[in-house]
Amino acid sequence: MSWIAEALSATATTSPESTQQALGYPSLFLLVLFGALVPVIPTGALVSSAAVVAFHQTAPFALALVFVTASLAAFLGDIALYWLGRRGMGSKNGSRWLKAIRARAPEDRLEQAQAKLADHGVAVLVLSRLVPAGRIPVMLACLMAEWPIRRFARGTRLRVWRGP
Repeated sequence: MSWIAEALSATATTSPESTQQALGYPSLFLLVLFGALVPVIPTGALVSSAAVVAFHQTAPFALALVFVTASLAAFLGDIALYWLGRRGMGSKNGSRWLKAIRARAPEDRLEQAQAKLADHGVAVLVLSRLVPAGRIPVMLACLMAEWPIRRFARGTRLRVWRGP
């Protein structure tokens, strides 16, 4: 029975902040990562809420840790989604899907979009983070332009610093 008393006294001495940090940062990481893969999750609201909680913590770098955690999760989520897209584009059904999109898009608009992407490259990726719902269409344009994953990762790395 003494081990139960020791366990209870250990939990009584654990601060609520350390519990929030032990659960909060991994949860934030997983939710932002999943939000990058499934764009209907409001990652902006998640990160903002986590930042408010971190601001009121006594830990000196809690706010910075929220920023780093969310940025890393957004970066990895974007890379994973782009990798899945590249993989899908090479598949039999993915090729049909790409042909259907190209058939619906006017040829001159597609050429214009690809020209802007070729001219401005990485800047388009960075700016897509500032436009609501701009991330997925720009990612699709990069897939259609057949950007290598390294080039996309370079632009995404810069883009993530603008916010998840």
